[in-house]
Amino acid sequence: MTAARRGNRESEVDGVERVICVVGPTASGKTKMGVALAKRFGGEVVSVDSMQIYRGMTIGTAAPTTQETEGVPHHMIGVADPQESWSAARFTAAADACIQDILRRGKRPVLVGGTGLYLDALVRGQDFAAGSQGGEIRRELQEKLAKDGAEALLEALRAVDPESAARLHLRDEKRIVRALEVYYETGETIGAHDRKSREIPPRYDAAYIGLAFRDREDMKERIDRRVDAMVAQGLLQEVETLLQSGLPRDATALQAIGYKQFLAVAEGRATTAEAIAEVKLRSRQYAKRQLTWLRRNEAIHWILWEKTPDFSAGLQNATEFLLSAGVC
Repeated sequence: MTAARRGNRESEVDGVERVICVVGPTASGKTKMGVALAKRFGGEVVSVDSMQIYRGMTIGTAAPTTQETEGVPHHMIGVADPQESWSAARFTAAADACIQDILRRGKRPVLVGGTGLYLDALVRGQDFAAGSQGGEIRRELQEKLAKDGAEALLEALRAVDPESAARLHLRDEKRIVRALEVYYETGETIGAHDRKSREIPPRYDAAYIGLAFRDREDMKERIDRRVDAMVAQGLLQEVETLLQSGLPRDATALQAIGYKQFLAVAEGRATTAEAIAEVKLRSRQYAKRQLTWLRRNEAIHWILWEKTPDFSAGLQNATEFLLSAGVC
């Protein structure tokens, strides 16, 4: 029996449905590995990227092209209007619906992406606390933030949730608002809610393939090359097209790495050279944060690339791990 057929028949273990997760920092080869594993094990890809959901933002988010998908169905790419601001709760609800549909059709979900919070929430089946979609309480808190500043909100948080307040800085305005929102809507601190969520068994049995470079300098060099390629492909023109479509300059989509810097170019506030340098720096910093997040997960099977990734060997490594783990 082929691995793909075996994977289709063995979709559950102890009632928990199985998924493959391909993770790693930006520019580590996740898209290519995800496509290859989906083809090998009869799967479909679910993108777990907080920015690839937006339509018209393919260059700066490195969304896979038709050629790169190689005929493998991809979900959660280009599903949102750039004027929207999706919460983690909204994303995971939509992505989970894709996963369930893939499973119902006897296929293997392959979750590919670098947004660690979203991936963790998907695998755990996290129940987000009330207020995740943004309601009246959030609007009131944001108005208070604009009027009185972060210190006033942080002081209010200290009174009801000193644990959260102690770990948040004044710069963490979104997290301060979120913590207060959860408490005011539920009467429960966000920490207590998160602890309860972690006690619930995971929704999916996930097998993790992690991609990274053995030498950090090689990762930085690859990121720099990717940024140069994005610029050559027309990142500035993509930003200009978004603006011409009526997208507000303060839209969440335009705050993403790459878009924010080239928005400044479009508005004459920065040169192209300055934007390129800034995008490279921010991308490297983001990759470092991604690795820090991922290394907390001891279940990840890491494949470490040398300066020039040997993808054939990496795919064989990943395949052997998945088969030995009984996942496929």
